[in-house]
Amino acid sequence: MRMFFRANGSISEADMLSEHIDGLYSYALALSRNRVDAEDLVQETYVRAIPAVRRLRKDSNIKSWMFTILRNIWLNQLRQPRVAVPMPGTDIDQFLPEFNAHGANDPHSPLLTSLEQDQVRQAISRLPVESREIILLREFADLSYQEIAGVLKCPIGTVMSRLGRARSKLRELLSSTLAGGSSGQRS
Repeated sequence: MRMFFRANGSISEADMLSEHIDGLYSYALALSRNRVDAEDLVQETYVRAIPAVRRLRKDSNIKSWMFTILRNIWLNQLRQPRVAVPMPGTDIDQFLPEFNAHGANDPHSPLLTSLEQDQVRQAISRLPVESREIILLREFADLSYQEIAGVLKCPIGTVMSRLGRARSKLRELLSSTLAGGSSGQRS
């Protein structure tokens, strides 16, 4: 990413905020399950954050603050009646990050890794919103438990228990996917 420095050598507020755009977009997509809505959420997050960033304390966690703004906008939108008709299906799985699966020196490894990533993406997209949200915040946005607690406005113990339940549910989904996929491959 290119950083633009002011005459005094400092990085502009907009540049500091822009380093989080990919993570915010992935999170917005996981919440909204629609690319256009995700783009709108991220845009609205930046519209609110840019003028407010000057009021933050020097030691503020900008990343966590941005995720909190995005989540609050999304929650406010949920409370308002929607006029648009929702589109069927979801395109979230194509935007989830790539995983670093176990690296084998086997020529079939890239194919297996791709298949595993697709299965994980599909399983994550089938999780309830609360579970999908906490998995993405921890595993992909790489927020700490404390930062997630701030974003979700709940105690850190709640974050830990929700994350445990979400991971368990994800394991169940992956197990059922693997069990269903392997049963038809016997010769």
